Amino acid sequence: MNLILETDRLILREMLASDAEALFEMDSNHKVHQYLWNKPLTDISEVHSYIESVRAQYVQNNIGRFVVVLKETTELIGWAGLKYNTEMVNNKIHFYDIGYRLNEKFWGKGYASEASFAWLDYGFNVMEIKIMEAAAHTENIASNTILQKIGLKMTEKYLEDGVSWNWYELKNPNL
Repeated sequence: MNLILETDRLILREMLASDAEALFEMDSNHKVHQYLWNKPLTDISEVHSYIESVRAQYVQNNIGRFVVVLKETTELIGWAGLKYNTEMVNNKIHFYDIGYRLNEKFWGKGYASEASFAWLDYGFNVMEIKIMEAAAHTENIASNTILQKIGLKMTEKYLEDGVSWNWYELKNPNL
């Protein structure tokens, strides 16, 4: 994809095979996966598979998660972006969701919100997405706060494999 988004502090660019080590550092941390089924990655091959999957989404759906890089240091700090979801989630399928995941040492600095605002703007104004959706583990206060901060509204709670999740939506104000 020939797309790069920039914010004041961040560069959002496509995910590459060369990003595997930084992504593995993030995804092997049990705290990062506390609200993601408590299944941190244990082998870097899992990251390589994930990167291939995201890159396939770029081709199939013309969008996918992008890595988040700090402008100041060029350090990869996580991923954020839009995903066209083709799997059933909360009895919904074929929708765009906004998501993010950051390495623990970059939590609490506003990076996830900053990246999400950029993606929301791109999704609504360039892609003309009608409704942006998202889900957050009910107990993940930080993630729920970010989704609310960027303007999404919780519309319902749902259970997936016995775990409680909050469902969020935001209609495109331009359509």
